[in-house]
Amino acid sequence: MKKILLSAAIAVLLAPLAFADIKLPRVSPKATVTQAVGLTDVTITYSRPGVKGRAIWGGLVPYDQVWRTGANEATIFTVSQDVKINGKPLPAGTYSLHTIPGRTAWTVIFNKKAEQWGSYDYDQAQDALRIQVEPKTGASQEWMEFSFPDVTSEAATVELAWEKLRVPFRIETNTGEQALANIRQALTGEVKDWNDPYSAASYAFNANLDNKAEAMQWIDRSIAMEENYWNLRLKASMLEKEGKKKEAIALAEKAVKIGKEKKESPSEVAKTEKQISDWKASIGG
Repeated sequence: MKKILLSAAIAVLLAPLAFADIKLPRVSPKATVTQAVGLTDVTITYSRPGVKGRAIWGGLVPYDQVWRTGANEATIFTVSQDVKINGKPLPAGTYSLHTIPGRTAWTVIFNKKAEQWGSYDYDQAQDALRIQVEPKTGASQEWMEFSFPDVTSEAATVELAWEKLRVPFRIETNTGEQALANIRQALTGEVKDWNDPYSAASYAFNANLDNKAEAMQWIDRSIAMEENYWNLRLKASMLEKEGKKKEAIALAEKAVKIGKEKKESPSEVAKTEKQISDWKASIGG
């Protein structure tokens, strides 16, 4: 009986050790960076190894071998829309990102098997895309980092920085086409707010999209719903861009009159008055 009780007591004491959930910091901390490029979200999840005084390129990271591009799990790369990487198409989805470092050129790989530990189970047959990039030198970077140093609504540069090396590649999106598709769908049927077709025309105008006639229909629709300073000013700018300066001046003057009556932003109305003056000077009026 004593032996049974002793065994039970030992089991109770050891039970917490058997089921202990010890959380410890990773040697290479995990990181996630997300960047919106127009209407496309780009997300990179990776682990950040440190230099720690080691020889990295050709040492810790061998040349001419597939690398997980970080530590622990392979780096994960996600795009919410179809994109182009250095001019080559990559469908929307989640990929593991591997690289093959070289002395003068790197291969960047987007593999369809997203969740992998390292690159140990990497299968080239699952590659969705491979690109060649040229590494550059830079300031010393202790912890490996992905960043987006250059971003527009249509494109972005992704840069891998570690030690004194920089590895960039370019992402291009179809923002204009995606926005137009969204606008056309939203403006189909009944629209109750003048601001909707106004915003659509404003985007098309400022993004310099190749749909001038369609954009003009949108601004006319806005004006028909509610004539105001903002949509009149926009249409005036659209007419001026088409070379119809006399029509643009007349409409801009009407916009200024309404803007002052409705006490719209004085600084914006003043900008329109300056535009009118410049347009008149350009045609000798």
